[in-house]
Amino acid sequence: MPAPAPGNATEPPLDTGPNATPAFSPLYQQIKGLILQSLQAGEWKPGELIPSEIELASRFRVSQGTVRKAVDELAGDNLLVRRQGKGTFVATHSEQHVRYRFLKLVPDDGDLNREGPAQRSFLECRRARAGAEIARALGLRSGDAVMQVRRVLSFAADGGAQTPTILEDLWLPGGPFKGLTAERMAAFRGPTYALFETEFGVRMVRAEEKIRAVLPDADQAGILQVAPATPLLSVERVAYTYNDTPMELRRGLYRTDTHHYRNDLN
Repeated sequence: MPAPAPGNATEPPLDTGPNATPAFSPLYQQIKGLILQSLQAGEWKPGELIPSEIELASRFRVSQGTVRKAVDELAGDNLLVRRQGKGTFVATHSEQHVRYRFLKLVPDDGDLNREGPAQRSFLECRRARAGAEIARALGLRSGDAVMQVRRVLSFAADGGAQTPTILEDLWLPGGPFKGLTAERMAAFRGPTYALFETEFGVRMVRAEEKIRAVLPDADQAGILQVAPATPLLSVERVAYTYNDTPMELRRGLYRTDTHHYRNDLN
C-alpha cells in the first residue's frame, strides 16, 4: 500500500492517551499537542535542539509532512525556532526576536537600540498572600502564597540621564517562584522572562493585556516623576505558560511623553 501523502488526514488516528487532543481533530493538531506535552514536561529545554522531522514522524508513526505542519504552527506561535541548516530549537526569551515579543513600549523614534536596555530598580520583592482578585487572575485560592514585586524601569536616550518610564507591579505563584529575590532579579542581565525560564523552569508562551488611560495617585506620580494630572497608560497583563496556565499578573503604568505603545498586527 502506498505511503500516505504528507499531511494526509487519512492517516490512522493516534492512540495519544487520556490527556491528548480528541481524535476528531486534524492529525497535525494531534501531533502539535503531543509536541506541546513534551515541551511542557521539559523533555526539550529552551534553547535545545528538538528531534528532526524524520525522527518525530517515526516516533509518532505519521508522515513527515504531518510533523512539518505541526512544527510550522509551533514556530508561528513562537514556541519553536527554525534555523537554516541547523534544525529546530525550543524558543527562548534570551533570543533577540523573542526578547521584545511582550515589550510594546518603544521610543518615539522607533529605535530600541538607541536607548539601550532598561535600568531596573526594585522597590519591593516579598512573599505575600493572594487576595481574591490576584488569586482569580492566577488560578489560585485566596490566601495562597504569591511573590509580589514592584520595580521601576528607566531609560536613557543617547547617553543622557535615566528617566523613570515604567512602574510595574508583578504577582507570581509562590510555589514555582520560591527563592525569588530582588537581588536575584537585579543580578540577572537578560530579560525577566529569560530569568523565569532558566532559573525557575517557567516559560511564558503567551499573554493577554488590558489597556486604558489613567491618572496616577500621589505615590505613583512621585516614583515616575510626573505631575499628578499627567495621563499614563495602564497595562494589565496575564502571562501564561504551557497548557494555558497563568503564571504572572503584571500591572504597569507607562509614561508616554517620550515613548508610545506599539503592537504589530499580522
